[in-house]
Amino acid sequence: MSESGIEVAVVTGLSGAGRSTAAKCLEDLGWFVVDNLPPELIATMVELGVQARGAITKVAVVMDVRSRAFTEDLSSVIKDLDNRGYKPRVLFLEATDELLIRRFEHVRRGHPMQGDGRLIDGIKAERHLLTPLREEADLILDTTSLSVHQLRAKIEDAFGGAEEMQTRVTVLSFGYKYGLPMDSDLVMDVRFLPNPFWIPELREQTGLDNEVRNYVLTQEGAEDFLERYHELLRLIGAGYRREGKRYLTLAIGCTGGKHRSVAMSEELATRLSKEDGVAVKVVHRDLGRE
Repeated sequence: MSESGIEVAVVTGLSGAGRSTAAKCLEDLGWFVVDNLPPELIATMVELGVQARGAITKVAVVMDVRSRAFTEDLSSVIKDLDNRGYKPRVLFLEATDELLIRRFEHVRRGHPMQGDGRLIDGIKAERHLLTPLREEADLILDTTSLSVHQLRAKIEDAFGGAEEMQTRVTVLSFGYKYGLPMDSDLVMDVRFLPNPFWIPELREQTGLDNEVRNYVLTQEGAEDFLERYHELLRLIGAGYRREGKRYLTLAIGCTGGKHRSVAMSEELATRLSKEDGVAVKVVHRDLGRE
């Protein structure tokens, strides 16, 4: 972070090289992203972020050749921000002419600098115009051979902090009698375990009480389920992270969402919370409905 207490990034590069993907990734990382802001207003935007007193700590400005006097104004703005102590980082995205042509043809749009010429003419003109900015960039990413997920991973590595890089897991207990959770990514059924409801002294308690918790977790199959599901989640979580998915909702269900699902959700969350790079919270959707 700069001396001012706010981080500033400028995202620019060739049209079709992935600026939109970069902007969405930065938003997911907690950056305040402004697209195609006139260069002369960038410093004002950063100043407003500083005045927010902690509400905005990271500002990213996405710029392209649609802006008036793009290169001259932007270069001077970057130097001005640097002189003010903001130390902006410049991310430059590029790709080969062949790939850019395919991308423009795929979306059936013309190049912003094409005019009455051919698509390749617009690409070459933009590449020449952006040469000075490319030379000043802190990070240059060639997206020619990168998938969307690979591009996101590179941006996360460059601009994401430890907290933003965490996988945020919600373990959600529920009762099948009240319906499946609509926002769950994975659903597991723990009705294979004996129901404490039929134990008179446990009926009025919940999975948050030690007596019910101990009863559920000591049943045959409970520990095997937790160990194997935890191992499966390590595999799934690693795959989700490679695909850029940072939020995961795990639903654990029993009949009424009061005993078994609550106890098992709490125990699973405890185990997941010990994993590096994982932030866990527990939600008991139907607790209290019986």
